[in-house]
Amino acid sequence: MIDTVVVATDGSESVGRAVEVALDFADRFDAAVHALYVLEESEVETAPEEVREEMHDALEERGEEAVAAVADRAVRDVTTAVREGRPPAEISQYARDVDADVVATGTRGRHGENRFLIGSVAERVVRTCPVPVLTVRQLDDSE
Repeated sequence: MIDTVVVATDGSESVGRAVEVALDFADRFDAAVHALYVLEESEVETAPEEVREEMHDALEERGEEAVAAVADRAVRDVTTAVREGRPPAEISQYARDVDADVVATGTRGRHGENRFLIGSVAERVVRTCPVPVLTVRQLDDSE
């Protein structure tokens, strides 16, 4: 039985289909939905010191917008969360924290151009997450 679905989002267009599939999946099982965005701490830490706070705030705002976009697309209530840290570790920990039955993620996100088949975050989540991971590929317009 599927009671809780976590949708990991980075707010990119490529995660759109993963959100749709995850929400449909949750509807079919009448499952609770959690939308999660992880603010990647290394993006802030590697920025010049004088812009770190501004960058952190901008990334946090992007995260709030990303999870709100998931909630806006849902026909049911969605619990939203923005966490800071390393995305694969935070996604796995969040899945544990909410006793998730499945985590849904896109195969490529904002940094996905660098990977051939599956994005590095999705790949690490698949390898480390304690619950099943549903990876959803963004289809081309021709598919």
